[in-house]
Amino acid sequence: MQHTKLIVLAFAAVALVGCDREKTAIDNKKDATKEAIDNRKDAVNASAKEAKKQTDINAALDKEKIDANKDATQAQLDADKKKADAEAKAAKAKVDAENKETK
Repeated sequence: MQHTKLIVLAFAAVALVGCDREKTAIDNKKDATKEAIDNRKDAVNASAKEAKKQTDINAALDKEKIDANKDATQAQLDADKKKADAEAKAAKAKVDAENKETK
């Protein structure tokens, strides 16, 4: 009977050790999974930060292009105004010259 008790106790001890190993393996897997998730989160954050930085750079370049186009368009419009003034002045001078000839 004593041998039976010892065998049962030994079996229970082996079962408990086996359970502890299994629980340890589960905890290790959980920790590895959490670490992998944290690493992916860090990568996503780094990627988002870089994307925001690039967006800011692109926005600054777009603003510069807009300002350059605005300046070029305004310069063209100013030139068109001067041309209109010159054409009007020339037309008036022509009218004045024609009026002098007819008098």
